[in-house]
Amino acid sequence: MSDVRRHILEVAERLFYAEGYRAVGVDRLIAEADVAKATFYRHFRTKDELLVAVLDARDARFREWLAGRVEALAADPRGRPLAVFDALAERFATNDFRGCAFLNTMVEVASRSHPGHEAAQRHKQRLIDYLEGLLREAGAPEAGALAPQLMLLIDGATVTAVREGGPGAAARARSLAELLLTTARPGRRRR
Repeated sequence: MSDVRRHILEVAERLFYAEGYRAVGVDRLIAEADVAKATFYRHFRTKDELLVAVLDARDARFREWLAGRVEALAADPRGRPLAVFDALAERFATNDFRGCAFLNTMVEVASRSHPGHEAAQRHKQRLIDYLEGLLREAGAPEAGALAPQLMLLIDGATVTAVREGGPGAAARARSLAELLLTTARPGRRRR
């Protein structure tokens, strides 16, 4: 990736996350990135194409960060599904936390066929797959059914953290996740 393309992506990610995709126009992106219009369009034909590139790059970085934090927080694979919530609490406590860039995008571009919405959905599916892998490694039964339930708790905690302005939602979601995992244990009868 060229330095110019990387710079445009960094500027766009910062602005989209802070102000929203719809609120930031191409002229502003070009001015903030300090590139010529022709240079901008040589790297990104449309603002939608730029959004997808921003989301794809953010997805890769976020998943790498999350996996690293989860492993650091829980050496034992059995503790890793719940460690996800501990990692999120750290993220929610940062000064620049403004919610989930992927949920924010889905809200802004509500059409499910919009390329940005599709990129955000791919991210969420990758997280569900990651959670399912953690659950399997932890020996949790019904990992395929539990992973989307944990994703629901993660998304809910994320939105609540924005509303409340702090990390407390992660701890509450962790408690609910623990309850889900406990009721899914072999030998427990599900109602």
